[in-house]
Amino acid sequence: MKKILSVALATTVLAGAAAAQEITEFNIGILGGENAQDRMNSYACLQNYASEALGVDVKLFAPADYDGVIQGLLGGTIDMAWLGASGYAKVYLTDPEAVSPVLVKANLDGSYTYHSIGFARADSGITSLEDVQGKVFGFGDPNSTSGFLIPSVEIPQATGHSMESGDYFGEVRFTGGHEQTIVAVNNGDIDAGVTWADGQGNWEDGYNSGALRKAVDAGLVDMNDLVQIWMSKPIPEGPVVLRNALPEDVKATMTALVEGLQAADPDCAYGVAAGDTAGFVPITHDYYETIIEVRRQQIANGS
Repeated sequence: MKKILSVALATTVLAGAAAAQEITEFNIGILGGENAQDRMNSYACLQNYASEALGVDVKLFAPADYDGVIQGLLGGTIDMAWLGASGYAKVYLTDPEAVSPVLVKANLDGSYTYHSIGFARADSGITSLEDVQGKVFGFGDPNSTSGFLIPSVEIPQATGHSMESGDYFGEVRFTGGHEQTIVAVNNGDIDAGVTWADGQGNWEDGYNSGALRKAVDAGLVDMNDLVQIWMSKPIPEGPVVLRNALPEDVKATMTALVEGLQAADPDCAYGVAAGDTAGFVPITHDYYETIIEVRRQQIANGS
């Protein structure tokens, strides 16, 4: 196993030892976005570091959909997760006392926003949303910020039509997740769809981080076969959250561990952060109030 994060954990070793007396295990939830085994592999290094820091068994959970992680946090079976902003909003609106945001992924330029990216096959002749009119358009997961919430607001604003099948797009289809959307577009199963990326770096690399970058790294797609047809306004990057019911020393240990991950083990941070990153930095609930309001309005409108 890789050397423990001695620098990042220097102030939390004693806290970890104390925490071992108060918790018997620690459970990390991983949102969808790629297949379960790849998600588990990306987080295996963090799992090892957390187990050494806390002195207890650390388990990874990669549910089939976003709601599996959300319900795990609400029900107390998952202790920590990196949520999307919309997922955090759902947790907060369900139980404001369940979790707290502690960290957010920073881009290489120091910002912590990303984009919903609309894309199609380069050989499809589709270069804009107008070209997808009457065709099949794919969302990811209903609880995804970039895979549903934001495009479901901004695309109707751009087209003047709803996202209902047959109104503007011939059919609107949920694929189940970001990787599924990317594969479906690449295979020609749907005409276009949305996924997430930081929007920085080069298109041919899948940008610096995000689902496209992970798909490129996994050998699933060649970005030269795809074309961007739409980009959302900047979206607040989702938070790493911890259950409020956890002992304070456990929360402090895990926050320090993830915050120090980039400096101590860049390869591990790359896997956890879905690409190149400046690391994870502190964040608070206030950063997500706008997304929470969008989600609240979505619920009020019955969607």
